[in-house]
Amino acid sequence: MNTTVPGTENHRVKTALRVIEIIEIFSREQKPLALSELARELNAPASSCLALVRTLLSLGYLYETSRRQGYYPTGRLLAMAQRITKADPILERLYPSLRELCAITGETVVLGKLTSLNTVLYLDVLPSENPIHYVAVAGEQKQIHANSLGKALFSALDEPAQQALLDKMTFTKRNDRTLVTRQQFLSNIQAGKEKGLFTNLGESMVDVGALAWPVTVSGGHFAISIAGPLYRIEANLQNHAQKLRVMCTFIEQH
Repeated sequence: MNTTVPGTENHRVKTALRVIEIIEIFSREQKPLALSELARELNAPASSCLALVRTLLSLGYLYETSRRQGYYPTGRLLAMAQRITKADPILERLYPSLRELCAITGETVVLGKLTSLNTVLYLDVLPSENPIHYVAVAGEQKQIHANSLGKALFSALDEPAQQALLDKMTFTKRNDRTLVTRQQFLSNIQAGKEKGLFTNLGESMVDVGALAWPVTVSGGHFAISIAGPLYRIEANLQNHAQKLRVMCTFIEQH
């Protein structure tokens, strides 16, 4: 006998999304928030928000700073995230190489992979220690056509997979440098193969540049990029590209 209540699965999905939204709100606001503020940010009834907050309180993910100041996340979330990341089989293997690449180039290094939603997912971001640097966080998703990682990952696919992906891609214009047609994109990919680097020179953000190269790890396609202010990336393009290719080769061989 099927005892599933209609809509229960959708309700669970919506509740899970609300929890993630609450975490992202605190990440963005970086201060304690009252129940009314959380409800407003979630665009949800206070009663629904209260139920979520009570659950997170009972599980130790939130605590009440005071009745006037509201709620704030505890260190439990960070501790769990650190344990999860530490056990990631790909990041554990690649982190020393990513860290070294960040140190020798002086720029932010990003590891990415294509998703089933036809986007580029940032798996890890190692920020540059330079005061002026490219800022991103793990978990961000980017459009393929205006991203150096996206181009590198596209280049690693076989022709049928490339054609299937092209049929699903949207070439959104971000600025005058963005590639906005299939032919422009394919020409750029071919040029990247010939030059030994895939670039994003102001195509998504006019003052940011990046270069990337694909790498195969445990049979999976990944890519690594070096990103920073456009003027620094352009000035060191070939030097960074050589270091990046050497590092990717080292990863694949070891």
